[in-house]
Amino acid sequence: METKCGKKIMRKDPVFRISPQRRGSRPNPEETVDEDEDVKAERQRAATALSTSHADEKPVIIASCLHKVYAGQKKSCFSKKKKKIATKNISFCVKKGEILGLLGPNGAGKSSSIRMISGITKPTAGEVELKGCGSVWGHQGDNTVNFPGYCPQENVLWPILTVREHLEVFAAIKGLRKEDATIAISRLVDTFKLHKQLNVRVQKLPEGATRKLCFVLSILGNSPVLLLDEPSTGMDPAGQQQMWQMIQASIKNTEKGVLLTTHYLAEAEAVCDRIAIMVSGRLRCIGSIQHLKNKLGKDYILELRVKEASQVTWVHAEILKLFPQAAQQERYSTFLVYKLPLADVYPLSQTFRKLEAVKHNFNLEEYSLSQCTLEKVGPLLWFVSFL
Repeated sequence: METKCGKKIMRKDPVFRISPQRRGSRPNPEETVDEDEDVKAERQRAATALSTSHADEKPVIIASCLHKVYAGQKKSCFSKKKKKIATKNISFCVKKGEILGLLGPNGAGKSSSIRMISGITKPTAGEVELKGCGSVWGHQGDNTVNFPGYCPQENVLWPILTVREHLEVFAAIKGLRKEDATIAISRLVDTFKLHKQLNVRVQKLPEGATRKLCFVLSILGNSPVLLLDEPSTGMDPAGQQQMWQMIQASIKNTEKGVLLTTHYLAEAEAVCDRIAIMVSGRLRCIGSIQHLKNKLGKDYILELRVKEASQVTWVHAEILKLFPQAAQQERYSTFLVYKLPLADVYPLSQTFRKLEAVKHNFNLEEYSLSQCTLEKVGPLLWFVSFL
């Protein structure tokens, strides 16, 4: 098809997103400065992984020093084009059986990064290596095609084809035997409850169902590499839960790897083993959920609900007495929320004894003490720490 149609036509075809070309190495002229120690260590791991000759030791996805510059628009016919830097020296690895989340606000460089890794966008500098996907995309020993699974941010589908036709076409392109394709498609249709939509054309599908189809097409074919660019956008909560469960079930205890971009911090907590946070094109921190909580969100959140409004003032005074550094975050009628620093909370056993005493003495309806979630750490990451 490439010989017949040419590269430009292939790039416009929806099938192109599952058959990217590997990009070779280009030197990166930019030196990194003021870099987090975890980010620096990850950069070194990526460089080491690229140089090793032992295939079994390589991560599933290696991105090393990815740098992307776009040519901007001219302000006038006499002015020069102003360059826009999308990503600055991004490096990370996705290990076997791991789900890595790329987080950041809009414009952080998440989609630019995943498009370079998929092969759709040519990096200005840097190198990418994907498991099972060398410089030539071809057939393996078992006569199957090793395509990475890719769910782009846009719903790139054929409007006049039905859901069933999309599934069958993609199964054939990915090299599934007819019998295997039938089983795989049936399993996915059952899991995502697509029975009523199988014979519906894509142009008539609601937004959530269209997005779900894009995700299903990306995981069809048992790909060793899965690249998901904000896959849950437009899906209802039930569809999101199904997608999260399917991602985890298809990856855990295998040699596959997933790179997922999202700006939903709750999604990252629910799905990812590690997260890499991007701001203004740079990778600012990377690590497990718990590591980043410990590093960036060291406070605890105390929530109390008082049965009688007349007790609120007394309860507030008691909380400040027991936890001198407590900072009140919210107050709605009989509902109180405080932020407690780590020093006030540990040891936890002693803190819970204090709270049980407050509950008994002031007749509380309920209380809860929890560590900051990424949702609470997020605003700090986006708008304070790294601007």
